[in-house]
Amino acid sequence: MKLDELAHSCVVGLQWGDEGKGKIVDLLMAHHDVVVRYGGGANAGHTVVVAGDKFALHQIPSGIIRQEVMCVLANGMVIDPAVLLGEMRGLEERGISPAGRLWVSDRAHVVMPYHRREDALAEAAADQAHKLGTTSRGIGPCYADKVLRYHGIRVGDMLDADRFRAGIARAVAHKNAYFAAVYDERSQLDANAITDEYLQFAEQLRPHVCDTAQLVNERISGRSRVLFEGAQGSMLDVDHGTYPYVTSSAPGVGGVVGGSGVSPRTIKSIVGVVKAYATRVGDGPFPTELCDATGETIRTRGREYGTTTGRPRRCGWFDCVAARYAAMLAGPTHLAVLHMDTLTGMGELRICVGYRRDGRILNSFPAGAYDFAGVEPVYESLPGWDEDVSGCRRFADLPAAARQYLAAIQERVGAPILLVGVGPTREQTIVIED
Repeated sequence: MKLDELAHSCVVGLQWGDEGKGKIVDLLMAHHDVVVRYGGGANAGHTVVVAGDKFALHQIPSGIIRQEVMCVLANGMVIDPAVLLGEMRGLEERGISPAGRLWVSDRAHVVMPYHRREDALAEAAADQAHKLGTTSRGIGPCYADKVLRYHGIRVGDMLDADRFRAGIARAVAHKNAYFAAVYDERSQLDANAITDEYLQFAEQLRPHVCDTAQLVNERISGRSRVLFEGAQGSMLDVDHGTYPYVTSSAPGVGGVVGGSGVSPRTIKSIVGVVKAYATRVGDGPFPTELCDATGETIRTRGREYGTTTGRPRRCGWFDCVAARYAAMLAGPTHLAVLHMDTLTGMGELRICVGYRRDGRILNSFPAGAYDFAGVEPVYESLPGWDEDVSGCRRFADLPAAARQYLAAIQERVGAPILLVGVGPTREQTIVIED
């Protein structure tokens, strides 16, 4: 498989997020015309390094770095206008204009100040054993309002001032009463102030708002190549992840259809992205976590700090059980394995090949966080390598031990490896062509 043969692709994380999807999207956009974010919001953090310049993006798709690419924030997302406009200004200051090529769905829901407050209040009120470790960006409460339907506000609503003002008045009256009754929060939100602020955002975003489902389908009919960019990772899927320590949307391939308004027959290629080890931000089960010097070494070498929160990521050995489960859900046609350079000089490496509980090997992935109690990882050891791999540009250039490590991941996860990352930049990527 050559990269220019990929068409209508989906890039999805097969771990707990932070796998490096932004880099892979940036690379693949050389062979696509349109990139679509189909879920999540400002809780995502995608990092791209091009010619030494680092771009940290939260809502805008990674493909924006390429000036010829159309970028779409689809209906499945929840949009924080202040963050989005800030990202747009930051890109313009660096010579990257979103004008005429960044489109926001009129059906996407809007993150409001009361969503962020609700997020923070709920997390603060939870006892230590039940804190979710959210980013406090208001994502969960916004999705909750979307599903409850009473107080959900969509991007298109902001473009009708009278309708928007009435909707915010109702929502704020409800939220103020709810916060006071449940959290004893007496500080009142001002509906008029929120409305005035967001109407200003609306006018700035108006030129970018459209029916993105129609736009994307028209581009598909016109033979444009479309790439669907996932946020977070499959193990954080609200249905299939380690519930309740998950996100509030469907970041896997299953989220593409509803989140962007395309037929399931559209997707032809699925690139599942993993790190050569595993990381997780926030609370929740993490069987292979290394709470020792080895884990700290991986964190330091891999620069494992959250793009969105800055929090240090929990680090551990590669978990084949979780990755294979995610691959079962996603059906990747190819894998991208990143951060191989981080493992250089680590000595003996380990990969988790099974879970054991009460002396028995589990034959299915645990249903949720509480089902992980007593689970122990079963490891297979592999030799490490000391050679610097950051300059390798062909698979054959990698040390024999690194190639053996990749082969073990490929076999255990069950999909062929197409891309290998040996550093943070676009150029530090090996393409394994048939």
